[in-house]
Amino acid sequence: MQDLLNYFQKFQHLTQECQTQLLAISKLLYLKKNETLQPIGHTCKTIYFVQKGIARIFYYKDGIDITECFAAENHIIARVESLFTQRPSQKGIQIIEASEIIAINATKLFALYDQYPSIERLFRKIFEQGYVETVNRLESLQFYSAEERYLNLLHEMPNLLQRVPLKYIASYLGITQVSLSRIRATAK
Repeated sequence: MQDLLNYFQKFQHLTQECQTQLLAISKLLYLKKNETLQPIGHTCKTIYFVQKGIARIFYYKDGIDITECFAAENHIIARVESLFTQRPSQKGIQIIEASEIIAINATKLFALYDQYPSIERLFRKIFEQGYVETVNRLESLQFYSAEERYLNLLHEMPNLLQRVPLKYIASYLGITQVSLSRIRATAK
């Protein structure tokens, strides 16, 4: 769980008491490749930290599996729209390779906010970063070519191609696998 605390410290200094409180509401999960961490239609009540492995948020549109984002080591993954509205999510979370995930009980976390302002501040900063990443993702789809998105993904997550099936990468980029193969051939 030290990786989780190190991740938190990048955003906000936490006292030993705050760290203890956060660890008390966190649980280490061992998940297998292709396991569903959170199914579509589930109301999110948990924030996940990827300690080891990789996961993706996905959904289906017209029967096509689409990847919204990836989370590898030292990243948070959650269905935030469901978490905050307490409505079922139209998206799910799937484990792509065998992973160690730390599950943080969101109900208990939110209860700590009043008692520990630094915990509230920590998660505000984490959620702000997530919001900025979402906006950047939307803008990349709006303003950049598929090749530019591919090169940017390689820059941000260089070992992704070795860890994730190409069909997930193609859907994340908003292109077909054939187009991805063409881009990969010309980008070498």
